[in-house]
Amino acid sequence: MKTNRRWENVKYEFRHNGQAMFAAAYLIIIILISIFIVFCNVDPDAIDVVNKLSGPSAEHWFGTDELGRDYLVRVLYGGRVSLVVGVLAMVTSIVIGVMVGMIAGYFGGLVDSILMRIVDVFSAIPWIIMVTVVSLLFKKGIASIIIVIGLFSWMGIARLVRSEVLSAKEREYVQYAKFIGVHPMTVIVKQVLPAVFPTIITAATAEIANAIMTESSLSFLGLGVAAPMSSWGSLLQSSQQYLQKAPYMAILPGILIILTVYSFNKLGDVLRVYVEPKITAGESNE
Repeated sequence: MKTNRRWENVKYEFRHNGQAMFAAAYLIIIILISIFIVFCNVDPDAIDVVNKLSGPSAEHWFGTDELGRDYLVRVLYGGRVSLVVGVLAMVTSIVIGVMVGMIAGYFGGLVDSILMRIVDVFSAIPWIIMVTVVSLLFKKGIASIIIVIGLFSWMGIARLVRSEVLSAKEREYVQYAKFIGVHPMTVIVKQVLPAVFPTIITAATAEIANAIMTESSLSFLGLGVAAPMSSWGSLLQSSQQYLQKAPYMAILPGILIILTVYSFNKLGDVLRVYVEPKITAGESNE
């Protein structure tokens, strides 16, 4: 009954919250485009120097770049890369953060102290410096940027999961399982993890937005996706020297980054209605 009530609150949010509806619709559209863009007949790397830096037209809706490539198609392909990096980096950070948080919160004591001190050390280092230095050690590409972002964005998730586990492990059914001698890993997987899973889902949406922003920042600095592959961040980086002649080269990927990050964050706000039952429908707008 409680679960049904929570889902009813989530449905209410989507029906009566215009921003949530916009965010959901936008994400569905951008994800579908990213999936099916590979079936487009336009080659994103096709060079046409005769039409380089040409403005929007019937043939090229958002103009062309410095090499005459269709800019709309390159932005859509770039969105595919940014979303893949965001999702896979989120999965990496979620796996690490959940493992650390679950172990620290469940076992407590010395294990908790050691793991939380490690989290504190990672958190004390400015992330942009840490990610920049490590990214220089890896070869440029999607795999390296996913690993770099995932390895240095799990600390907040670990703290969040730990706090939830500290509460969940005091529940009667968990205490009973421990009392009758059930193996700790079995208790964690079958009893504690389901209790904190909704919180993990909510954190995952915010983590995708953070990963996309981080990837865009690194690519803008020239440390992200390598050419000829493009992402929204790398497109912004390459558009700097053409801002006066072709401002659309910066406007389009910039708007898409803003809308995507906003939509994932808004989706996370809506999911809080499910995770936190005290938030009734309509109150999350306040």
